Amino acid sequence: MSWQAYVDEHLMCEIEGNHLTAAAILGQDGSVWSQSDNFPQFKPEQITAIMKDFDEPGTLAPTGLFFGSEKYMVIQGEPGVVIRGKKGPGGITIKKTGQALLVGIYDEPMTPGQCNMIVERLGDYLVEQGM
Repeated sequence: MSWQAYVDEHLMCEIEGNHLTAAAILGQDGSVWSQSDNFPQFKPEQITAIMKDFDEPGTLAPTGLFFGSEKYMVIQGEPGVVIRGKKGPGGITIKKTGQALLVGIYDEPMTPGQCNMIVERLGDYLVEQGM
């Protein structure tokens, strides 16, 4: 299966009538493996900051998580594995696998839990596959 199919069929899938706003699978170096059409343009230093938080959990909490042109308040995730952010009625979930970062961005009516389930379920599968 191509990386684009993972984004289209597994990240941008419907869950209880809702869809993510945008999603991508990125290399841990910030390279884009695949993304949805409307995925925001991000800066390399934003990926560097995310990777630092995975290595040293809690580093993003004081400043917030910047992704694209948005700033998210960091909320409880899974240290070293999942970073979650909230901004108004929406947010972001980032799951780290052995080689990749899965990013899901959502807005109402999707709930944080639905976004987490979509992103983390695919992330867990890729970890099981050695990715």
